[in-house]
Amino acid sequence: MNIVQPPPAPLSPDLIARFRAIVGDKYGVTDAAEITPYVTEERNLYTGHSPLVLRPGSTAEVSAISKLASETRTALVPQGGNTGLVGGQTPHHGEVVLSLRRMDKIRDVDTQSNTMTAEAGAVLQTLQQRASDVDRLFPLSLGAEGSCTIGGNLSTNAGGTGALAYGVARAMALGLEVVLADGRVLNTLSKLKKDNTGYNLHNLFIGAEGTLGIITAASLKLFPKPRAVETAFVGLHSSEAALKLLEISQNEAAGSLTSFELLAEICIDFCVKHGPSIRDPLSKRYPWYVLMEVSSPRDDARATLEAILARGIEDGIVDDAVMAENLSQRAAFWKLREVISPAQKPEGGSIKHDVSVPIAAVPAFIEEANSAVVKLIPGSRPVPFGHLGDGNIHYNVSQPVGGDTKTFLDRWHEVNAVVFEIVLKMGGSISAEHGIGVMKRDELPDVKDKVAIELMRSIKAMLDPLNIMNPGKVL
Repeated sequence: MNIVQPPPAPLSPDLIARFRAIVGDKYGVTDAAEITPYVTEERNLYTGHSPLVLRPGSTAEVSAISKLASETRTALVPQGGNTGLVGGQTPHHGEVVLSLRRMDKIRDVDTQSNTMTAEAGAVLQTLQQRASDVDRLFPLSLGAEGSCTIGGNLSTNAGGTGALAYGVARAMALGLEVVLADGRVLNTLSKLKKDNTGYNLHNLFIGAEGTLGIITAASLKLFPKPRAVETAFVGLHSSEAALKLLEISQNEAAGSLTSFELLAEICIDFCVKHGPSIRDPLSKRYPWYVLMEVSSPRDDARATLEAILARGIEDGIVDDAVMAENLSQRAAFWKLREVISPAQKPEGGSIKHDVSVPIAAVPAFIEEANSAVVKLIPGSRPVPFGHLGDGNIHYNVSQPVGGDTKTFLDRWHEVNAVVFEIVLKMGGSISAEHGIGVMKRDELPDVKDKVAIELMRSIKAMLDPLNIMNPGKVL
């Protein structure tokens, strides 16, 4: 999907040289072939262009870049791991890309305060491992964790599979270091869980997608590392049954229920058909599945999970289930969940939605959306899956078998309109964890409180009066 672009204002050779001087020629990329990975994304849904990619190695360099950009009215697109799904990290109009990947230092790990301070370019998986090395847990977890960065995670307020127990990225940040549009550095890095000294400024930049400033570092919460983790793959006859199993699980496990993922049967079909070495964990197919996990600081996780499944079977909710007997089986369960999105690619075009509704409304939403989408495009195949525990469903729609991909994808906004109408009717959100970017920018004013939109625009105008920070995204 290409954004209609006005002719970009060209950067003069002199200005390019001034920017490159800040980071050094090695890290001021002008070669078209080297720039390509920064202006395209994995799904090839968005393609941008840029004359220059800057790869600063310090906050001071980011500050100098912002000062020069402000002086010359040069637009910047901050970028982390380039794993975003809504086009927010793409230079659609020839902006300069500011890649934070070189800023990947972990500045501090404090096991007494249970905090970690990391630079924006640190890869999420690296943070998870560093926490594990000191017997702690950093619970943010998502499919792209091997390449996404913490700066991008915070800029999009990423969710993931651990949000049920630990919250989304915003809940894990105690403070930020942010370079503003004029080059000033806002430092709210903190190890404090209590700091009641005025406005909570760092939260302005979480979920802002780089439109208000550039996150360069974050102080993050760590948690006790679970002593026992038990995982089960469950077959059910309906999404309503999954909702009942969630209620049982939360009652039995209390705060130790850390993941509860819902998958439609078609997800298993696609994964087994197209995923590498993927097999159905159960002996027969069911209309719905749940991948659930219980984590405990004690050795009672297995007994807890067994009690949940026993109650589910006794109540006629659970049709079949298997518990992971070892780490490799647990990894296989999660691998199936992780390959759902890539397994849709061989099936042709996929129109994707990242929505949330009240948890109790999830079954009704899926049923109504399925009916509406198939009515709109006969033969289309809804592929709903996601985080039932927090009401976040990735409601994807694959094209009809044998259909024309372009014709199907040209109806993206029609399908969006149908799905979003149902989401809003049920009191939900059109963006649960992926952000707004450009994909949902035009819909936002129609679904957001009008005063909220006015305040967002006012904040943007105050912090970025020249509109050089990721222009055209979110608002």
